[in-house]
Amino acid sequence: MNLLIGDTVADAATLAPQATAATLGDDAVSFGALDTDANRVAHTMVELGVRRGDIVAWWSGSSLRSLAGLLACARLGAVFAPISPQLDTEAAAGVLDYVDPRLVVTDGPRRDAAHDMGRTVVTIDTGRPDDLHELALAASPAPADAEVHDSDPHILYLTSGSTGRPKGVLVSHRATFMRSAPGAGTFAGAIHGDGGVLSSFPLYHYGGWHYVIEAWLHRTAVHLVHRADADNLLAAIGRHRPTAMYCIPAVWERVLAVPGDLGCLRHADTGTSRVADDLIERLRRRSPNATTTVLYGSTEAGPMAALRPWQLDKQRGSVGRPISPGVLTLAADGEILFRGPTLMNSYLRLPDATAAAVQDGWYHSGDLGVRDDDGFVYITGRKREVIRSGGETVAPAEVEAAIRGLPGVADVAVVGLPDERWGEVVCAVVVPEAGAPVPDVTTLRAGLRGLAGHKHPRRVVAAPAIPRTPATGQVMRSAVRESVLRDDGSPETGRQKEPA
Repeated sequence: MNLLIGDTVADAATLAPQATAATLGDDAVSFGALDTDANRVAHTMVELGVRRGDIVAWWSGSSLRSLAGLLACARLGAVFAPISPQLDTEAAAGVLDYVDPRLVVTDGPRRDAAHDMGRTVVTIDTGRPDDLHELALAASPAPADAEVHDSDPHILYLTSGSTGRPKGVLVSHRATFMRSAPGAGTFAGAIHGDGGVLSSFPLYHYGGWHYVIEAWLHRTAVHLVHRADADNLLAAIGRHRPTAMYCIPAVWERVLAVPGDLGCLRHADTGTSRVADDLIERLRRRSPNATTTVLYGSTEAGPMAALRPWQLDKQRGSVGRPISPGVLTLAADGEILFRGPTLMNSYLRLPDATAAAVQDGWYHSGDLGVRDDDGFVYITGRKREVIRSGGETVAPAEVEAAIRGLPGVADVAVVGLPDERWGEVVCAVVVPEAGAPVPDVTTLRAGLRGLAGHKHPRRVVAAPAIPRTPATGQVMRSAVRESVLRDDGSPETGRQKEPA
């Protein structure tokens, strides 16, 4: 069976053409209209020189027009490459040089910059003569004639390695389908109710497109927002009454901090970064009709493990069991390895990085973990972020979890700093709660009685905020470390070292 992403909306359009496929603010599109738009855009892309295997870079803000672009590429066998609109011109130029697309689709604010990069450019949402959808009005609404195999890549997700240089994750039709299909995607079993899925992710991120496609494979609507803040998300909940929603913990915190009715939700899921016990309890109170699943996965592999609702109370802190038998194991050093049909094809034009990431069919996640006797997995840190201090190994996430429970600590990040005596020392960068003092090293260490002594911080640094990735809320540990090292030459304001 050929599992093609371009067929998802075509099938829904045949069964329920008037049903809503997607919304964004006041705009909406039906399955029937989206199917026709995608065919017209596909024909127009062919006229612009796009062929099977070509890359189409999509550099724009949030727009329902992006949905037809994804489908058009999928139906041609081309690769859809969403690029963050948050990138400045210099960063975007570097990405485009790496991706080397046949065509760049952009919106008005980015049109001139894309032209200046010497690319073939069309626009969306501009009404200009070079507007892709204006051009597509004259194109055929019939399906494009193209040979596409489900092993072909259909999308390119841009992620950054430890150097900050972009890596393009090529994901096939089949892998995307199997990541998102009912029973295999985020929401355990079928999505209950007909309110659709509310997505909190932007459309340049893997999570954004995952929830679009998961909704479509359930023949239901996906509701998009311009920003994942409480106002936008609660407004969308009030308007559309979705039944399923996944947010990273940081986004759930924004939603739960503001009054609002979440009673429509049947699935209120989370994951990616550490999930606090009290967040689960508050989710239960605010969405009493919903179940909560904690998920663990990656752009390269898709979903890898899940902690289901009936396991939450007994396995707090775990990311659950592997999504199916035999797909997950731990290497000798504790690194989490994954294999299966949802793996990426490769990194774009990076054979060495691909060979390092996937060895003998196993994807090396870079995450470190432990597995208990019942098969539940617990994440302990990142392999490249492990601190080596005095011959001992320290996982930053474990230290952060201990410090986060101390009085007066609003947020924390733990990094290793170079030290002539110890090799590295543990440094805690602390965001104090409003009005609370910054704990000194002695006070902080005294509160960590359950943590082995070699894991205790030897430095404490105050910070107004911890830099985190915008889409997933993960600590940008390299940026934290660089900031501390950069400021080490400046006066010691809010900095404490272990007493000599």
